[in-house]
Amino acid sequence: MNTKQPSTTKSQLAGTDTLDRGNTNAKLESLEPFRSDATEQALRTNQGVKIADNQNTLRAGARGPSLLEDFIMREKITHFDHERIPERIVHARGTGAHGYFQSYEAHSALTKAGFLQDPSKKTPVFVRFSTVQGPRGSGDTVRDVRGFAVKFFTDEGNFDLVGNNMPVFFIQDAVKFPDFVHAVKPEPHNEIPTGGSAHDTFWDFVSLVPESAHMVIWAMSDRAIPKSLRSMQGFGVHTFRMINAEGRSSFVKFHWRPKVGTCSLVWDEAQKLAGKDTDYHRRDLWEAIEMGDYPEWEFGVQVVAEEDEHKFDFDLLDPTKIIPEELVPITPLGKMVLNRNPDNFFAEVEQVAFCPGHIVPGIDFSNDPLLQGRLFSYTDTQISRLGGPNFHELPINRAITPVHNGQRDAMHRTTIDKGRTSYEPNSIDGGWPKETPPGPQDGGFESYPERIDAYKIRQRSDSFGDHFSQARLFYKSMSAHEQEHIIAAYSFELGKVEREYIRARQVNEILANIDLELAARVAKNLGLPAPAAGTVDVPTPSLETSPALSQANLLSGDIKTRKVAVLVANGVDGAIIDALKQALKAEGAHAKVLGPTSAPVVTAAGQTLAVDASMEGLPSIAFDAVFVPGGAQSIQALSGDGVALHYLLEAYKHLKAIALHGEARQLLTLLKLDADAGLIPDADAGKFADFFAAIAQHRVWAREPKAKGIPA
Repeated sequence: MNTKQPSTTKSQLAGTDTLDRGNTNAKLESLEPFRSDATEQALRTNQGVKIADNQNTLRAGARGPSLLEDFIMREKITHFDHERIPERIVHARGTGAHGYFQSYEAHSALTKAGFLQDPSKKTPVFVRFSTVQGPRGSGDTVRDVRGFAVKFFTDEGNFDLVGNNMPVFFIQDAVKFPDFVHAVKPEPHNEIPTGGSAHDTFWDFVSLVPESAHMVIWAMSDRAIPKSLRSMQGFGVHTFRMINAEGRSSFVKFHWRPKVGTCSLVWDEAQKLAGKDTDYHRRDLWEAIEMGDYPEWEFGVQVVAEEDEHKFDFDLLDPTKIIPEELVPITPLGKMVLNRNPDNFFAEVEQVAFCPGHIVPGIDFSNDPLLQGRLFSYTDTQISRLGGPNFHELPINRAITPVHNGQRDAMHRTTIDKGRTSYEPNSIDGGWPKETPPGPQDGGFESYPERIDAYKIRQRSDSFGDHFSQARLFYKSMSAHEQEHIIAAYSFELGKVEREYIRARQVNEILANIDLELAARVAKNLGLPAPAAGTVDVPTPSLETSPALSQANLLSGDIKTRKVAVLVANGVDGAIIDALKQALKAEGAHAKVLGPTSAPVVTAAGQTLAVDASMEGLPSIAFDAVFVPGGAQSIQALSGDGVALHYLLEAYKHLKAIALHGEARQLLTLLKLDADAGLIPDADAGKFADFFAAIAQHRVWAREPKAKGIPA
C-alpha cells in the first residue's frame, strides 16, 4: 500500500539556511503542531487566562502575607515542583551527616522553643549540604550556591532550618523562583553547562532583574567555591520570628558559624578538583567524621525587636538584604556537632525531606514573599519526589515524638493505625487524639496573631526597591584579593556568554550601579567600553563597609584539621618526619606521607617508611600545605621527578604554605622560586611554628600576582 509522504521532511529542513529560520519554524509547526513558539504571544496560565502581573504574588497589602487564593502563583509553582523526578530539581547533588545540637543556656526571654531551653539536652539533627544547579552526578567544587539544611528532631516535633551558605537570594518573590531556576539550569537545547552559571540564559535573566545584583556578587565571590563543607557559614536567608512564653515576638535572622573558620578554594584549584576528585567535598566531610575531627558550628541569631522593624534603610522582609552585623550583632544560642556518617546514602541523604514550614512552638514566619511561597512549594515537591503524602514516615524524616492525627492511607503508608475514627472531634474513641491548648512550654502550636489590615493586591513594596546599595557594601567590604577574584569571576562567567548585548547589559546596567571600577575592569576584560556612570541613583547605606562580610576576617586562627603533604623518596630524613607528625598532632592537624609510588621507601637511616599514597594519587589540591624533608638521596630523586616538581609548583601557584628542610632547599633554585612568608626554605623543627602560622593564614595572598604566571 502506498503511503503519501509529506512534501517537506525534517532532514530537508535541517539543511535550510539560517537566514530562513522563520520559514523553517513555520514549516516545522505545520509538521509537528506540538512544537510551540512564544514569539509575539501573550503570557497566559495553563488554562489560557492572560496574566497581567507575573512579578508579584497576591498578598494582603504590599508588605502583607501571600494569599492561598493566588491561583496563578499556585499553578506556576505546582508545575515547577513536579517538573523532574526522582532527583531534586535543585540541590540534587548533596551529602549529609548526623549529629546533635546543644543550647548554651535557657533562651526563654527570646523564645519558648523547647530545644533552646536546657543546656544539658542534646537534640538530634541531620544536616544535608548540596550544590544548587547541577544534577546528582555533577562536581562538588563548581561555582555555585551551597544548600545548608538542618533537621532538628526536637521533643516538640521536627524543626527544619532550610538555608544556604549565602545570606541572601536572587529574587524577592516566590512567583519568580521557577523563572530563576529555569534560567540558571543548563541551556534547554543542549543541556550544557552542567553545574555552572556561565551561560546565556542565567546572565540574560539576572541582567534583566536588578534585584538579583546582591546575590550575584556573592555568587561571584569566593563564597561560591568553599574549601570544604566544614568551613562554610550557613544562613536562614529569611527573617523569621521567635516568640516567648509571654507572647512577645522578635524578628530574627539565623546564622551558622563554622569552628574551623570560613575559607575557600582558589579558582584554578576548584576547577582541577572538579576533574580529579568530583567527590572532594563529600570525601572531606566523611573522612573528617571518621577520623574524629567532628565538624562544629555555632548557632546564633540577629534579634530585632518588633518595634524596631522599620528602623533600617532596608526592609527586613526583603530576602535580597542582610542585616549588617555591625548594626545588629549575632547572639550565640548553641552549638551543632556532626559526629556520625549515614549508614545508607539513599535511605538518609536522598530520602530526607526538608520543608521550611516545619516549625515548632516558639518559632514563626514573617511576611517575606519568598518565604511565603517556599512554605507551599517544599511540601508539594516532596509529595511528587517521594511518591505521596507519607514521606514523613520514612525513617530519616520521622519525628521522635508520637504522631497521631486523622491522616490515613495514601501511598507508602507504614503506620498501622488502631481505633475506629479518623476524624476530630469524635466520641467513639474517647475524643482522642485531642487538641493541646497553647502554653508556655510543651503547649500546642499557636500562630503569632499579627494584625493585617490591607487590600488584596499584586504589588511589590516600595521598601524593596533598592537593589544595589548592599551589593556595593559587599564589594567595598572585600579585601583586595577578594575583589580581584570577584572581577575575575564576572569576567570568566560573562566571557562564556555568547550574546554580547547580554554582557553589555550586565556591565552597564548592573555592575556600573554597584561600583564603576568593578564595571570598568570587567568591561576591559570583555572588550567592552567602560561605563561612565550608573543608570540609577543608589541610596547611601548607613555603613560604608562591613568587615564581617570578608572571609579574610573569618579564619579560626589555628590549623586544626588541616592536612599537610610530605613528599619523600628513598634516602629521606625520617627523623624530621617523625618530629613534624608529632608537632602537627599537637595542633590537631594531619600529615600524609607521599612517595613516587605507593610502595614504602627506605630512610637515610635504613628504616622502612610506609607511605599513605603516591603523589599522583593524592595531588597537591587535596592538601592545605606541603612539606619536603631533607636527605641528599631523596632530594636528588625528587629533583628529577616531574610529578614531584609539578606538585610543588602547583602548591605554589595555589598560594599554599610550603616548607623545605635540609637539602630540600635546593629545589628553590631548580624551580626558580623565591622564599616568602609562606615558603620557608630552612624548616627544621625550630621553624615549625612559622610553617604552622603560614598554614593558619589559609593562603599566601601576597604571592598571588607573581603566582599567576607560574605554570602548574
